[in-house]
Amino acid sequence: MALVEIKVPDIGDFDSVGVIEVLVKAGDTIKVEQSLVTVESDKASMEIPSSQAGVVKELKVALGDQIREGSVLLLLETADSATAPKEEAASAQPAEVSTAKAPETKAEPAVATSVNDPVATTVTAADTTVDIRIPNIGDFQDVAVIELLAKVGDTVAVEQSLFTVESDKASMEIPSPAAGTIVALTVQLGDKVNVGDVVGQMAVQGAAAPSPSPSPAPAPAPAPAPAPAPAAQNTAPAPAAAAPAAPVAVAPVAAPVAVAAAAVPAHNPSVTPSAQLPHASPSVRKFARELGVPLAEVKGSGQKGRITQEDVMAFTKSVMAGAMQTAAQAAAAPKAAPGAGGNVGGLEVLAWPKVDFAKFGAVERKELSRIKKISGANLHRNWVMIPHVTNNDLADITELEAFRVQTNAENAKAKSDVKVTMLAFVIKAVVAALKKFPEFNASLDGDTLVYKQYYHIGFAADTPNGLVVPVLKNADQKGILQISQEMGELAKKARDGKLGAADMQGGCFSISSLGGIGGTHFTPIINAPEVAILGLSKSAMQPVWDGKGFQPRLMLPLSLSYDHRVIDGAAAARFNAYLGAVLADYRRILL
Repeated sequence: MALVEIKVPDIGDFDSVGVIEVLVKAGDTIKVEQSLVTVESDKASMEIPSSQAGVVKELKVALGDQIREGSVLLLLETADSATAPKEEAASAQPAEVSTAKAPETKAEPAVATSVNDPVATTVTAADTTVDIRIPNIGDFQDVAVIELLAKVGDTVAVEQSLFTVESDKASMEIPSPAAGTIVALTVQLGDKVNVGDVVGQMAVQGAAAPSPSPSPAPAPAPAPAPAPAPAAQNTAPAPAAAAPAAPVAVAPVAAPVAVAAAAVPAHNPSVTPSAQLPHASPSVRKFARELGVPLAEVKGSGQKGRITQEDVMAFTKSVMAGAMQTAAQAAAAPKAAPGAGGNVGGLEVLAWPKVDFAKFGAVERKELSRIKKISGANLHRNWVMIPHVTNNDLADITELEAFRVQTNAENAKAKSDVKVTMLAFVIKAVVAALKKFPEFNASLDGDTLVYKQYYHIGFAADTPNGLVVPVLKNADQKGILQISQEMGELAKKARDGKLGAADMQGGCFSISSLGGIGGTHFTPIINAPEVAILGLSKSAMQPVWDGKGFQPRLMLPLSLSYDHRVIDGAAAARFNAYLGAVLADYRRILL
């Protein structure tokens, strides 16, 4: 057994790169060429593979570390020295992986000034068409185009990224060889490209070409970008002369180029990328492509929002379980339902009837509000996919209502702004019922039942634009007065249209109250992924037999809708009965 150091291979002329993902841990048994860490520069991300096989004894790097060529990644316990020949062969590959990035930061700027570079042609003061070629990317062959960052007609700056290519070990952005306008692109997503391939043309306007001598070409490489600026500076007064000379066209062109460069900045890996460039390592991108997962729709849980393999698997599982839809599925869903009928949510239905209502009388058309469009689609899905059953019951709230009225009177004398509602008492009672019947505080995840250890209660709030359901977080940790106050604040935000997405997420159980309006019972629709919802109707005085005679009691109708896949009818009846007992005698909540 031998203990060897696995070091960072040649990564070109980068001073240092950041570690954005650690793919192994101490105790792992790894193979030759297995990826150890993912590093990232401003233009490329790459996975550093192992040069030997063995067992990881100690990691020498952590997330966020800056490493360079020769830095020790980890200590590896190898079986014997027989792997030495493999080390030489393996170490050559990482060097080629990493050196493919160097042309994108150091060599590529020379494209604008060197006539010997395969990416550029000679640029004169007049408009010139320049071929866009794939620069040196090492000995990789048939790298795939995974992202298009520019299109025909775009005005780009020198070094602005045009598209992203990816191999099994690295992804890199191909920069523009010069400043100008793209006139043609011959690549599409998924195309395979190689070094030297012509992938498009661009029109370069008004930039003077440097001397084509080969010897001084490397010297001006670090500063090619300022070349268009002096040209624009020298010719700035020319437009006033209104002469049609070639230099005159430089000034009006140079300015838009600068604007375009600011409007479309290159990808910066130090911040969370936009939706146009999902933040993921090459291996995760490849894994997502194999599964057909749109990375732009996956929420990353890694550092700086980076998408991990676990995120891709969780997204796939959610889609397969029907808990969520991809954007493509959501876009296709409305098209299937309106006219043609057919299979809708697993049901064979007739086409929706088309009627010209105007021929029967005067009509007025109004678009559904945004809230109703969103909630309507969700309610339709929930009603179709969830086997709803509703249990109806009555709760005696005579004493509780008297206590509520007394509490509000005392608060008024104390000049308190808090007004206690019956819904606040119901929320607290529901929390007690959820603790006694935990299957009501659960959600289906495929064939698995997820029991929640928190108690976030949603309540329906009526607004001018439609019904919304804000969520009261951690109701088990709050008293009646605090619940009433937070409910009032959330309801006001809902009426003012200031309710955020975070205010409506994370619910365990929902309550829909029509007590202030009327009605006896109704069937509320379950708010997926919850498994139950409680409907409250208007309380009314009713004669109740006490064994000797009828007594007037204030009765509150309870309508409990539940998912019959999770909850049996007997459990629902017990839940409602217990809830009614707590509301009838609130001291039971202490038991």
